[in-house]
Amino acid sequence: MSIPLAIIDAFTSEKFKGNPAAVCLLENEPEDGWMQQVAAEMNLSETAFLVLSKNGGYDLRWFTPISEVDLCGHATLASAHYLWENGHLKYDEQAAFHTKSGLLTAERSNDGITMNFPSEPVEQTTAPEELVEALGLIPRFVGRNRMDYLVEVDSENTVRTLRPDYTLLSKVDSRGVIVTSRSDAGSRESCDFVSRAFFPAVGINEDPVTGSAHCALAPYWQRRLHKDVLRAFQASARGGTLLIRASADRVYITGQAVTVLDGRLTI
Repeated sequence: MSIPLAIIDAFTSEKFKGNPAAVCLLENEPEDGWMQQVAAEMNLSETAFLVLSKNGGYDLRWFTPISEVDLCGHATLASAHYLWENGHLKYDEQAAFHTKSGLLTAERSNDGITMNFPSEPVEQTTAPEELVEALGLIPRFVGRNRMDYLVEVDSENTVRTLRPDYTLLSKVDSRGVIVTSRSDAGSRESCDFVSRAFFPAVGINEDPVTGSAHCALAPYWQRRLHKDVLRAFQASARGGTLLIRASADRVYITGQAVTVLDGRLTI
């Protein structure tokens, strides 16, 4: 017996860039332990599991190689892309996902796929000693939401050249740490701000492109730059571009995706 499984690069239009996610379409929701084993086998930052929902749309859960997470952007983008590409949704039909973070939706747009996510603004806080030591710098700002710390630093170059101590960073009491700065004049990408995201506590030292991190970054840079529509670049080794619109308690995240593997998982 086998089930459909694909690997899709999200927040990119080019293969082998952006953030890869595995997408697994199931007839019935399996045991948590099985999903965790599959995610460990895939060894990607996220594996998404989709099941048709009794309430319409799909139930969606996300697993890293070592744990389940409450919110994930790139694997949601990959899931929506998979459903349209394989004919499970009509071209103009909205994708609806029931998740641990509530109802998330996605629609096709001229720029790619636009996801409707919750805004997750941070509140200013004191940085834990291990956070400062792990990053090896003095932050301009430190905030926190229910999931992550957000750290603003002095320049795009600092973001790009940062080499955190992952062992120490894994001891910080949070899902992860987002490091960001305003884009420098003459940046190689035409964007408003750059970021990187680190999640060693859930088995991902650095995530290539993190949709859920922009649920915090969008309201933060909206206030700082006085702009509702923002272009973001996540400056990981693979890199990825996101178009963001912040509106009240929602964040609209637009990106593209491309399938790199389409097969079946033997069970």
